[in-house]
Amino acid sequence: MSIYVLMLGFILTVLTAFSARLLSLAVQPRWITVLALALAALAVSWTTVIIWSYMLVRPAAPHTVARALNAGLAIALCALVLAPTAYAARLAYLSRDVVHTLFAGNSSPVVAQDPWNGAQRVNFLLIGADSAPNRPGVRTDSMTVASVDTATGATTLFGLPRNLQQVPMPTGPPRDLFPYGFTGAGAATPGLLNEVFQYAEDHPETVPGLPDGDRGPALLKETVSGILGIPVSYYAMIDMKGFAEIVDAMGGVRVTVDEPIVYGRHREGLLPAGTRKLSGEEALWYGRSRTDSDDYVRMGRQKCLLNAVVKQADPVTVLNSFEGLATATKRAISTDLPQDVLPALVELSQKVKDTHIRSLSFVPPLISTGDPDWHLIRRKVSQVLSERPTVATGHTAPDGTTAQGTAPHRTTPPTPSPERPLTLDSACA
Repeated sequence: MSIYVLMLGFILTVLTAFSARLLSLAVQPRWITVLALALAALAVSWTTVIIWSYMLVRPAAPHTVARALNAGLAIALCALVLAPTAYAARLAYLSRDVVHTLFAGNSSPVVAQDPWNGAQRVNFLLIGADSAPNRPGVRTDSMTVASVDTATGATTLFGLPRNLQQVPMPTGPPRDLFPYGFTGAGAATPGLLNEVFQYAEDHPETVPGLPDGDRGPALLKETVSGILGIPVSYYAMIDMKGFAEIVDAMGGVRVTVDEPIVYGRHREGLLPAGTRKLSGEEALWYGRSRTDSDDYVRMGRQKCLLNAVVKQADPVTVLNSFEGLATATKRAISTDLPQDVLPALVELSQKVKDTHIRSLSFVPPLISTGDPDWHLIRRKVSQVLSERPTVATGHTAPDGTTAQGTAPHRTTPPTPSPERPLTLDSACA
């Protein structure tokens, strides 16, 4: 019993004082394997001790019922030991499977002392992909770059509309094919930013040397880097239907609906205004619906949804729904993040959860999607990243972005103007 109490104390100390380090170990296959083997050894050893102790000290019960009760108690104690260790070993196996599935083949030289290779900021391209059997190809209808300060975790989201036209292409074959900006696959396509991904997949000569599945992300990353004027290091793409499964696995997500939102292909659903917990399907339509609104309002809701998921995906929620999350994640997400950078990414994500998230969307009237001012976009990005984020909740930064925190009341979005772009995150609760 003394050893048991000491072990419980050790576990509680580790969980509270070293939780971030534990999470970083949970994304390293080698440590996951060690953990699973250690749990199995602990379960077998402890069960052996219980059975051995029972054999040594069991009383000589005169009746069959008493002997059965004694044996039942020993079996119950064994089950009490085996059940949690078996569950923990199952979680370790699932975690290892997710890491191997999502990050298989991804490699990058990472220095353990400085996994971000000296970068003060690391930029992630977050893509929401809309694909369906009746709509061939992948349309990247949601594109957001999360620029994260590697020291503090302070994050700024840059939203790019799907309908940007005449997008400048990276130097090399893409620029040779489209010297005056991306125009699509011909007269039948409008030549929007959300077509770049699929164009690269359909035309191998655009990104020579890369296999299927890698050309689209590579060209889109380079294109977005050129638009914003910052290097995009990694991408993560989630299928819209898979996103709904992830939200359901989390048990739903709580957001504030600013105005009633009609959803469904035949307007059969309605999300009333107010703060409520949305199911996966409702969250999907909250982020996708353009009925009675437009692309730019939808972009704002997507950022609200992203912020809500980040804040509500606490360790307890993740642990309680781990198996469902693991299954949905393997099916819905693709990324080029290397396994070696995952421990550092976990630590960085903990900093992000404890800081404020700002956002800036490049939507009208700040820019015209038909004829964008690329210099203005890059200037705004540089300006926002050079400013210190506002710490106080609800205060507005000089650029019109809002430091997103936990506010007791929802605020009203500012009136848009060319020099103060509409920041839809300010409507998020």
